[in-house]
Amino acid sequence: MRGGLFVFPATIMNALEQLVESARADFAAAGQPAELENAKARFLGKTGRVTELLKGLAALPPDAKKAQGAEINQAKQRIETLLAERRDQLGQAELERQLHAEALDVTLPGRRRGTGGLHPVSRTMERIEAIFGSMGFDVADGPEIETDWYNFTALNSPENHPARSMQDTFYVDMKDAEGRWLNLRTHTSPMQVRYARAHVARHAAAMARGEPMPEIRVIAPGRTYRVDSDATHSPMFHQCEGLWIGENVSFKDLKAVFSAFCRRFFETDELQLRFRPSFFPFTEPSAEIDIAFADGPLKGSWLEVSGAGQVHPNVVRNFGLDPERYIGFAFGMGPDRLTMLRYGVADLRLFFDGDLRFLSQFR
Repeated sequence: MRGGLFVFPATIMNALEQLVESARADFAAAGQPAELENAKARFLGKTGRVTELLKGLAALPPDAKKAQGAEINQAKQRIETLLAERRDQLGQAELERQLHAEALDVTLPGRRRGTGGLHPVSRTMERIEAIFGSMGFDVADGPEIETDWYNFTALNSPENHPARSMQDTFYVDMKDAEGRWLNLRTHTSPMQVRYARAHVARHAAAMARGEPMPEIRVIAPGRTYRVDSDATHSPMFHQCEGLWIGENVSFKDLKAVFSAFCRRFFETDELQLRFRPSFFPFTEPSAEIDIAFADGPLKGSWLEVSGAGQVHPNVVRNFGLDPERYIGFAFGMGPDRLTMLRYGVADLRLFFDGDLRFLSQFR
């Protein structure tokens, strides 16, 4: 002690300077962030050299503790500065390495964004609408959540009718005005009823004066839903229903219209059609329509493409028309199946998987 002041030993000062230089050398030798953290622990960790020096202050007298503590903290700050500088150097080196590895050659031409295209089922829907549009058919669209009356009853499927068991229906947790559960439509036939009733209402005044009602010609394409899923069925699928009602529309008109449609859709006249007797609650008589190709991988095989028939008198009444005066036919087909046949696709699920490798083939 001199004049009440504590004189810091020169040997301690030299030791702290050597400690700082030792830290500088160890930090500089660290080539990776993990190595740098190990070096940090040797100097600034819980058992590091600086930490041990600070712990040793407890044994010194107050004046010596204050003076020596200040010198040790100054050395600690210098070591922390050296550590931060080395961290920045390693970070910059890593950034330069990444930039070099990921460098862009701006002399190369840019990557062009691929062009999209219509989904194959959308192509089929547009083709169906265009062909029937050329025959004078309107296109109708409507709700996918339907009432029991439009989806079943109006189509001659009253409650407990066996025909209802033919369709596995998704029901919605909501009821109509009559307390019946709403459902996801199982076919687009409800749009035939909606369109026909609107058509009749539109011409009601003229019909009351004895004028003939303009014929109803309409197709109803859209999404439908049933509890079914395999290689040829999907819980969500597409359907296109058609309706032609007039005073002199017969079964032969059905055969002529659908035959012309199939030949135009598949772009061949070498196509055979046959009508097999069947049953549908909304048509009587009813038929399944099969086609057979004259060549190609499906040559000689009969494939069902539609159900059809003369509209049942009860359904005509639900249109708001007199079945003794008005008659016509209806048909329903699956655009998904037509797409499979047109493009030679064996698994329906490919259309809905969203795999661009598959869909890009139809651009």
